[in-house]
Amino acid sequence: MYMTPKSGLFLAGSCITAIAAVGSVFELSSGQPEYGTQITSIILALSIPLTGLFFVAAVRDARANIK
Repeated sequence: MYMTPKSGLFLAGSCITAIAAVGSVFELSSGQPEYGTQITSIILALSIPLTGLFFVAAVRDARANIK
């Protein structure tokens, strides 16, 4: 198995930020976001690049541990 605890944490972070992005899109499309439009937009804007960064970090860490 190539996954280390570190790559697992990166993958979990990627999943959480992806869920936050999808939730933010649904909140914004509803017309009345629970936390307001500005905060929900900020969450969406931050979660999209973080999802990619966490996923790439998880893949790089797993590849570095291939024996």
